[in-house]
Amino acid sequence: MRLSDAIAPTSRGKVRDLYDLGELLLFVASDRISAFDYILPDEIPGKGEVLTRLSLFWFDALSDVVPNHLVSTETTDLPRPFAPFASELAGRFMLVRKARMLPVECIVRGYLTGSGLAEYRRSGTVCGMPLPKGLLESSRLESPLYTPSTKAEIGAHDENISFEQTVEMLGAEDASTLARLSLAVYQRASDLAAQRGIIIADTKLEFGVVDGRIVLADEALTPDSSRFWPFEGYRPGASQPSFDKQFVRDWLDANWDRTGAPPQLPREVIEATSEKYVQAYELITGKAFSPL
Repeated sequence: MRLSDAIAPTSRGKVRDLYDLGELLLFVASDRISAFDYILPDEIPGKGEVLTRLSLFWFDALSDVVPNHLVSTETTDLPRPFAPFASELAGRFMLVRKARMLPVECIVRGYLTGSGLAEYRRSGTVCGMPLPKGLLESSRLESPLYTPSTKAEIGAHDENISFEQTVEMLGAEDASTLARLSLAVYQRASDLAAQRGIIIADTKLEFGVVDGRIVLADEALTPDSSRFWPFEGYRPGASQPSFDKQFVRDWLDANWDRTGAPPQLPREVIEATSEKYVQAYELITGKAFSPL
């Protein structure tokens, strides 16, 4: 019997199941995959472990930039009701401090791609901010852009918002802190990834408040929340090969009009996506990935 069959999650996100333990939360990363705000019908083998273990790597690497909510990933620290499922949970769970999550997706864009590219082609702007003329697809931006968005419910779409709107939502101090931390996290992570031959084109971060301090929460700089490109062969003017779920997005774009339920993924897409996630982990951390 699986954990989710024996103990119902307190809440279920696109990828993670959350169990409320009082002062702590148990985060369990599944192998589910989402794209275009839909949960797809297929799972990606090993994905949950990659997300968890890569987040742990970044929490440690960024610890002097921003605190985080992590308490433990040791199976010996699992509460008694969860102990029988230790082998299932190993490598894919985090015990974290309960945070008051801030209702903003903190997105940092270092390169022109995705929805930012589409807007730039229409209006010369990204999230309403004007950019120089003549930029190409995948161009490196002169300075990374902080482009916050709302947090949508499953099945709904996030909406870009201005910094001024985040001030209205959070107050000037917290809004400014989120912008500063997001850019600092992106810069540190980009510098580290560059040493491993990886470009972080953009990333999405989430923050919460614990004991009055803003902390990095949920996940950090994974293939689910970031676009990773190889430095080798990088050339502006075209889409780039990636170590993230862009592979799935591209297949869906070619085979689904985004109406009705998402289609099942072909076996070769599932296997190739799993390989991409593992590659991202191994390149960034410098460690071989072996499922626990």
